[in-house]
Amino acid sequence: MRILQFCHSYDGPFLDCARQYAALFADGSWKVTTVYLTGEPCKEVERSSASDEVIFLNYTSRQIRGLKLKAILDLRRIMATGDFSLCIAHRFKPAYVALLSGGLPVIAVHHAFGDYERLSRRLFANLFRKRLALLGVSDAVRDDMRAFLPNWQAERIETLYNRIDVEAVQTEQVSREAARDHLGLPQTAWVVGNVGRLHPDKDQATLIRGFAQALPQLPAGSLLAIMGSGRLEASLKALAVELGVNDSVHFLGQVSNGRRYFKAFDVFALTSDHEPFGMVLLEAMAAGVPVIGTDCGGGREVVQGVGELFPLGSVDELAAALRRQSQVGDLQLVRQRMHERLQQVFSDQAVRQRFWSLPLSAALKSP
Repeated sequence: MRILQFCHSYDGPFLDCARQYAALFADGSWKVTTVYLTGEPCKEVERSSASDEVIFLNYTSRQIRGLKLKAILDLRRIMATGDFSLCIAHRFKPAYVALLSGGLPVIAVHHAFGDYERLSRRLFANLFRKRLALLGVSDAVRDDMRAFLPNWQAERIETLYNRIDVEAVQTEQVSREAARDHLGLPQTAWVVGNVGRLHPDKDQATLIRGFAQALPQLPAGSLLAIMGSGRLEASLKALAVELGVNDSVHFLGQVSNGRRYFKAFDVFALTSDHEPFGMVLLEAMAAGVPVIGTDCGGGREVVQGVGELFPLGSVDELAAALRRQSQVGDLQLVRQRMHERLQQVFSDQAVRQRFWSLPLSAALKSP
């Protein structure tokens, strides 16, 4: 029995998304063919996709504008090479191509808000609703899609969380000392970490303001380390100067395979105002780093019960959370709770069980 997985690209987090969905079918009864619409052939991507077969269509973004007829024909030829039971398509464009390429049932996985805000997309989804099911990477994304498609049955729009191979990520992560050496952070400082694009959606401005407000009550020499790059770098650095904390805020830039170095942080803070899920939160938890997040979007679903949540944009509440985290006594208990939540909710095994319990996957169950 064969599964066709169709991805827009393998950039950023989407290579691991392909691995995650291939892992759903790792019981030996299935073979997974993963197709990347864009991106050059790459042996490392092929290996990391955890699939039985990987195909690179190698389109450029320009080539797949408009109707995408050539891509549709290419995928149709691939579908004709095997007796596929299902196509799993990540994001709207691959779902569009997959639905027009043949008669396979399609599960479209959505990683962002607003994918069905456009009327044209809603009309398209309704046209193919008999063989289309939708998965959101969080309840927040699921509810966003249900709001735009109110006439769909609830069981056709469900949640399947992102997840990590906990043990593999932990094996990859280096020690606190090695991580700080690599990032140029002092070994003795109390460090608040943040990872993400320097973009309004990530709201590092609130993070810098909250850190500046909390700093007088934090351990001496405390630092804020921001890993990432983006168009707001200059303005965020200017804000740190304005608040008088520029010596305590380190902009680390883009760090290759950044999750390897999460043990450098004493607490991880994600202040996003538009987070569909928040994979970095799972990676921080795997490193044993306490987490703080905004009380909105998909990040809330990750942090709730094991970390601290603060109202979106509230500098005062964030500062209070940072002060509390600097005084945590039983860090081992916090780490145990995070590990248990990872295993119970966000591990490959937990999400595989969830997937096979969903009505939309019932027809795929092996005899």
